[in-house]
Amino acid sequence: MSTSEAATSGAAQQGAARVTGGEIVCEDVVRIYAADGIEVQALQGLNLHVEAGDLVAIVGASGSGKSTLLTILSGLDTPTAGKASVAGVDLLTLRGRRRVSYQRHTVGFVWQQTSRNLLPYLTAHENIALPMALAGREKPGAISARADALLEMLGVGHCRDRRPAAMSGGEQQRTAIAVAVANSPQVLLADEPTGELDEATSAEVLEMMRTVNAETGVTVLIVTHDPTVSEHVRRTVQIRDGRTSTEVLRRRETDEHGTERHIAEEFAVLDRVGRMQLPQEFVGALDLKDRVRLTLEPDHAAVWRDARQDQPGTGGAGEPSEEEQER
Repeated sequence: MSTSEAATSGAAQQGAARVTGGEIVCEDVVRIYAADGIEVQALQGLNLHVEAGDLVAIVGASGSGKSTLLTILSGLDTPTAGKASVAGVDLLTLRGRRRVSYQRHTVGFVWQQTSRNLLPYLTAHENIALPMALAGREKPGAISARADALLEMLGVGHCRDRRPAAMSGGEQQRTAIAVAVANSPQVLLADEPTGELDEATSAEVLEMMRTVNAETGVTVLIVTHDPTVSEHVRRTVQIRDGRTSTEVLRRRETDEHGTERHIAEEFAVLDRVGRMQLPQEFVGALDLKDRVRLTLEPDHAAVWRDARQDQPGTGGAGEPSEEEQER
């Protein structure tokens, strides 16, 4: 290993202080907004469990509730009902100084708009050093060394003395990730971190988030509407109508010939009372509506379309067949 490679490796190790305990737990979380006498239920009993150290993407259409979930997890908002905790911190009782401490030390945040992540009049190094200085836990020399290490780990060491206006969008977002993890948070939250980037740059930023996750052990939760983001994470959770609906789990397997395969499996999410949402493509393909028939088989449950709803004059409520009566 050359001297320069050794220096880079040492910097990466210094910037990659490992953290633990970043578990995210949401149970029956409800968030209701009221304006002009009208109530809007943004979250309708959402359940979510993210293990410490995991890398997860939350996807969903506009208005599905994913942004509301993120503001709750970041401590910017409070649930109306239910239970929510991050790294053991109860978000329903978070107030005052405890909220400030939570946002400063427990979670880090990356916004979609690069202008919200970095102060325009500070250099990349100064932006990263600022949250550490405000925390008051490190001496100036240690703060500077860690800022340099994070810049190297995220591949933007060449931007050390540049202000945001002199960086590309990808360089700004990678610097923003360094700012977000400067105080070694247990959870990193990202709101559409690639929303303003092209496809190639987006892939670079997502790979950097994977690097931070692998090097530091920080739990990473990415909220996005971009389906390509899911290719860079181990688990994708879809939110629909304020509830978690489906999950896609990804893993790598090597066959007997040494060929590596990427396997993705989709699952419907079952909540604590047995409710689940069928994927929209299933509902559309089978023309499911109003109600369905369920049958229990030895090793699975079957969902059947109610054909009687198409019979004229029945109103969808015909007499049961002899077979159904026997059941």
